[in-house]
Amino acid sequence: MFSQRIAQSSRRLAQAATRSTARNGALRRGYAGEASSTPASSKITTTSPPPTPPPRSNSGGRIALYGLIFTTLGATATWKVMTQAGMGFYSDEDSNARAAAHAEAHGDEAAKQIEATINAHPLVAELRARPEMTESRPHMKMPSSYRQHTLTGGALLGPGKMVVPPFSWTEDGGKSLVGLSYVGAELCGHPGIVHGGFIATMLDEGLARCCFGALPHNIGVTANLNIDYRKPMPANSFLVLRATTTKVDGRKAWVKGHIELLQDEGAEPVIFAEATAMFVSPKHAAVMPKIQ
Repeated sequence: MFSQRIAQSSRRLAQAATRSTARNGALRRGYAGEASSTPASSKITTTSPPPTPPPRSNSGGRIALYGLIFTTLGATATWKVMTQAGMGFYSDEDSNARAAAHAEAHGDEAAKQIEATINAHPLVAELRARPEMTESRPHMKMPSSYRQHTLTGGALLGPGKMVVPPFSWTEDGGKSLVGLSYVGAELCGHPGIVHGGFIATMLDEGLARCCFGALPHNIGVTANLNIDYRKPMPANSFLVLRATTTKVDGRKAWVKGHIELLQDEGAEPVIFAEATAMFVSPKHAAVMPKIQ
């Protein structure tokens, strides 16, 4: 009963408000197809202002910038920690000592003889007498945990392959390079003939390493490599790789080089393959490990 009275009172109030509104001509509910009786002069037009566009946000750009900064800092810090823990890349001097220790501890008699033959060659004495040339064993600059996952420092290095880690002499400023190595009989395409793909790998690495010192942050990746094969390369050979940087333009460097047989002084050169290449230093090279 109480609710019915409230409902009746509500209906009476609503009817009274409707009659008052109609008399005053203020507001009137309209329906489709119904003509309006409100004079034009008394019509109230309400125009909503256009929605204000939300302010532009550059949060996406800031997030990307912050991500780049923290990624760079993280990579640098991680590399510093690895180096302090003995997991970073070693210096040129360290690589020579590590190669000698490795040969003594793990090398068989054949490997020790190959190492001794290279060390005793007159070309090696000549290169060691040149102050502008820096000697290293590039693959021994890598920590063993890293080296075992690389092609030339892991899969291609060992008995019957590259029996000892190759020697390298690099001229200051990335001007030139001379590398010495020994290639066994397990890297052949045809029996007794070294595989052309392995020769390409030697040239790619040697020419790249030659120009690193001329590039920003001492590192580069191969953009182009052209090879001319001159003679079949016999397995079980001592080899010399010679390379020269011919041009440098910002992050780009051009290099030429060849592989020849290691011979006595004055002998006619026996060239197996020649190459030209272009290398580019990546834009993010500042945070990449230096493995030259």
